[in-house]
Amino acid sequence: MITLDLTGRAPIYEQICSQFSSLISKGVLKENDKLPSSRMLAKELGLNPNTVAKAYSRLEHDEIIYSVAGKGCFVAKQKGSIEKKLLEEAVEFCEKLGLRFDY
Repeated sequence: MITLDLTGRAPIYEQICSQFSSLISKGVLKENDKLPSSRMLAKELGLNPNTVAKAYSRLEHDEIIYSVAGKGCFVAKQKGSIEKKLLEEAVEFCEKLGLRFDY
């Protein structure tokens, strides 16, 4: 489900955010679908659970997912265009790398 580029320049948590956002925008993950627990996903990917927790926290802050205490994280109803959010994140990421472009 999630593949990472461990040698790339993008931080791992940002790659996780991007991949989940992409899965949601493509309809692979739908509203109210349960995401794997951060511990389970971290184990699958060979990561520190805090890295996955940081990605989930960012996704929740961006209202892409929501969490229910004791139940886990779920795909939120997408209020705006997920593509717009992805574009904004891509632009922000490119600017961090020193790349600039108009869209």
